[in-house]
Amino acid sequence: MGFLGAVILIIVILVVILIIIIGLYNSIVSLRNRVDNAWSQIDVQLRKRFDLIPNLVETVKGYAAHERETLEKVIQARQIGLDANTVKDQAQADNMISSTLKSLFAVAENYPNLKADTHFAKLMEDLQGIEENIAFARQFYNDMVMQFNTRIQTFPGNVFAGMFNFKIRDYFLVEDMTAREPVKVQFTKQQ
Repeated sequence: MGFLGAVILIIVILVVILIIIIGLYNSIVSLRNRVDNAWSQIDVQLRKRFDLIPNLVETVKGYAAHERETLEKVIQARQIGLDANTVKDQAQADNMISSTLKSLFAVAENYPNLKADTHFAKLMEDLQGIEENIAFARQFYNDMVMQFNTRIQTFPGNVFAGMFNFKIRDYFLVEDMTAREPVKVQFTKQQ
């Protein structure tokens, strides 16, 4: 192999390395964009929930006006959710909203006329659908975050992540402690 053959070999090796680098960089960018898209899907569902909450509160207020403290907590939690800017802040707001909505539903249990109200029933049905969509979107987002974080933490992605300033993304975590408690089953004796 002569000088020309060695130069061609070096050029081929450099081209192959360049193609690998471009492919790796593009895959990291693609995953980052998927994470951003997944987050926007969560945001859409959260906005739907935020828009539904005032209607829900107004309906409950009509039947349970003296439950002012519970209603105010729901509205405050909604505002915190609207103001949240980061994934971590939004997750904390989501946990607070879930907690306050549970309190609101507990109040509703004490008012049979409210539970029978068709507008309230429709709002509850809509909220249930939104909650299912949020859970799905959260799972998808966390899957994309896992893939992205894995790519930028493993070799050779970690080299490029440092060079191009790719940062680890936060998971959207639910801190509902009741979801982590064991299920309580109690059988009553039939007589």
